[in-house]
Amino acid sequence: MSAVASPPAAGSGVAFVTGAAGGIGTSVVRALAAQGTPVALVDQASERLWSLAAELSDAGRPVLALPVDVTVSADVDAAVAKVEAELGAITGLVNAAGTLRTGPVVELADEDWERTLAVNAGGVFHVCRAVGRRMTTRGTGSIVTIASNAAHIPRTGMAAYAASKAAATMITKVLGLELARHGIRANVVAPGSTRTPMLTALAGDGAEQASVEGTPAAFRVGIPTGRIAEPDQIADAVLFLLSDRASQITLHELTVDGGATLGA
Repeated sequence: MSAVASPPAAGSGVAFVTGAAGGIGTSVVRALAAQGTPVALVDQASERLWSLAAELSDAGRPVLALPVDVTVSADVDAAVAKVEAELGAITGLVNAAGTLRTGPVVELADEDWERTLAVNAGGVFHVCRAVGRRMTTRGTGSIVTIASNAAHIPRTGMAAYAASKAAATMITKVLGLELARHGIRANVVAPGSTRTPMLTALAGDGAEQASVEGTPAAFRVGIPTGRIAEPDQIADAVLFLLSDRASQITLHELTVDGGATLGA
């Protein structure tokens, strides 16, 4: 199933957003659509995906919703081909798909480790490869991967997530290095605690307070600004790095965490 609004204006670029139905992904999609960018909404099939696509389509925004598991490379390749055939050339890619499985290393199940790496790192690889190949032939494009400040700071129970986000960060930076000569930029946005369902799933109803105050027993500092991020604040960073205003920025990692990692 897909949802498409009126065709985009000739010559306009298309944004391809994975994890489009998630907290941050949805904010990114809405921000892109609000500025008139045709957007491909890529996520696992869910009511949230169809609802978002219908909302934007009803508002006259050119969108295409695609239920895709980013861990399956053939499905990713097919989705990219469909988007370019129906919406147009992809000039912006946002890797926002992600999953969180927690647990101490000595207790973590193989399935939790493998699924986390498959989505958070493997998914970034599959999508970057598929989109990057097409961008290279056109000599233009901007890629932003939403990683995490957890990629740089060890946290108890977060081995799989931190490792996967560190891998996603380096995949993106290496890609940026390899494709810079083709006029393609690749950057990373590293959020800290953000008001999303993932944060609630991690720490329950007390997630916001625990994030702001820190947890000494878990060797985790608080947030100096005294507040967690809103998804729209992460989307602002993403849109800046996608835009021509960041035309001389590549291989960069922009941390948006209120100082939680003390600038690390």
